[in-house]
This record gives sequence, structure tokens and C-alpha cells, in this order.
Amino acid sequence: MATTNGTIIDAASNYNIPDIINKGLAYAILAAGILSVIFIIIGGFSFILSGGSEDKIKQAVGTIRYAIIGLVITILSVVIVQAVGQFIGLNVVKYLDLGDIFRNVQNLGETFSHSNSSGTGSTSLD
Repeated sequence: MATTNGTIIDAASNYNIPDIINKGLAYAILAAGILSVIFIIIGGFSFILSGGSEDKIKQAVGTIRYAIIGLVITILSVVIVQAVGQFIGLNVVKYLDLGDIFRNVQNLGETFSHSNSSGTGSTSLD
């Protein structure tokens, strides 16, 4: 039976395929949502800083439009993935915990920093 605790790396090291799929889909959905919001903000700044230029305004409005379309698709994907997941035994929505994802990213950062510090070369950019 699949476990629901641990990181995606723990699931991968244990070859726990359902957990890998669940966590991978959850992370992809969250990344898409976050990127959509970031592009809405970038488009808003572009619109404000356009200075009345028609081309810059059109580009900014296009950025906002496509970011909103991406956000709607991301929200719909959660519904679709949950519906399809019920038929094939996946439960992606329970992995959409932002705190868990931040802990996983922090653990990845610690893992990489430990692996870099054990090397013989200097990692300083000075």
C-alpha cells in the first residue's frame, strides 16, 4: 500500500509509483498556478509602465489575458485530475499542501548544500 508521508524523493527512492505520480501532479499544478499569478503581476506592471504606447499596452494586455487563461486552465485541471484520479486510484488533491511543498524544497536545498560542501572545490563566486 502507498504511503502518504515523506517527500517525492522518498517516494522515488522507495519506488512508490502512485506517490510519485500524485506528488508530481500536485507540484506541477501548484507551479502552474504560481506562474500564472506571477505573469498576471508582470502584465500589470507592464501595463502601468507602458507610458501610453499602443504596442506596449497590447503586449501587456496579452500577457494578462494569457496568464488568466492559464490560471483558469490550472483550476480546471485540479477538477479534471481529481475526477480522473478517482477512477484510477490517484488522490492528487491531498498533496496540494503548500507547507509540505515548502518543506520539500527546503530539504532539497539542504541536500544540495550538503553535497556541495563535501566537495573539494570552492563554491564561492568571489
